[in-house]
Amino acid sequence: MNTSPQSHRGTIFLEDGVVIGQEQWPDEQYVIRITAPKCAKRALPGSFVHIRCGNELPMRRPLSIQRSNPEAGWIEILYKTVGKGLSLLAAAKAGDHVSCLGPIGHGFTVHANKPRRLLIGGGVGIPPMIFLAEHLTQEPKDIPLPLVLMGSEIPFPFTPRPSTLLVPGIPREAIASMPLLEDWGIPSRLASRAGRAGCFDGYVTELAAHWLATLGAKELSEVEIFACGPTPMLEACARVAQRLGVAAQVSLEEYMACAVGGCAGCTVPVTTEAGIAMKRVCVDGPVFEANSVFPPLA
Repeated sequence: MNTSPQSHRGTIFLEDGVVIGQEQWPDEQYVIRITAPKCAKRALPGSFVHIRCGNELPMRRPLSIQRSNPEAGWIEILYKTVGKGLSLLAAAKAGDHVSCLGPIGHGFTVHANKPRRLLIGGGVGIPPMIFLAEHLTQEPKDIPLPLVLMGSEIPFPFTPRPSTLLVPGIPREAIASMPLLEDWGIPSRLASRAGRAGCFDGYVTELAAHWLATLGAKELSEVEIFACGPTPMLEACARVAQRLGVAAQVSLEEYMACAVGGCAGCTVPVTTEAGIAMKRVCVDGPVFEANSVFPPLA
């Protein structure tokens, strides 16, 4: 695959987006919806947008796309304010203009021979899982809907509610779910070590391992994990997948400058057939095969 900066010409667009609305959630979390028709039309699960948060800040911020509506021409982003840039974005009101560069990145690849999809999101890694889950509702009706597991030590950026969708293999006390996913008919469960009602008491990766351990060999052969979140969480996902022989993809989070492959400031070591190579998270990723980023331990 050619991933030089030139190879992305015609696929990444600079748009003068307009804020439709913004919701604030506990712990300085926000969900913003922006009109950006070109980005919305081409965005895929796992891609992100590079946003200018304020006129006085030339450096953009890379933010994962949580939802995209090609017909209405909007994208939706969940973020937590960290630093001046995102604090400026949090002050944006409906009608304000926001410069958007996107969609960027190589997203998740859904394989037909792995119909049991396990989506794992941690903290600000939750948005790509929602995008992927919505995308998977368009799959043929004979393919099972995914199971979405989300973990957070701060309040979730939505109001959890008890699930009405049964998930065999999930501890009975873990009943809290995301309402939006429930409305789509997609089962979800929440994990937290903060003692939240209805949540699995532990890390989301522990909840995933618990569910996977209840599956038989044939079922496990049909599973693929899709994960996004902090690096320790992604490594834990990779180790669980390796132990059980399950396929897994991970979406990495790295600081970025240009976000279009020119500066190479977001490179990470990745195992390839030719050996270790430095890959750019922005355009070579952010999604990689888990084993290539976290090689199996000797």
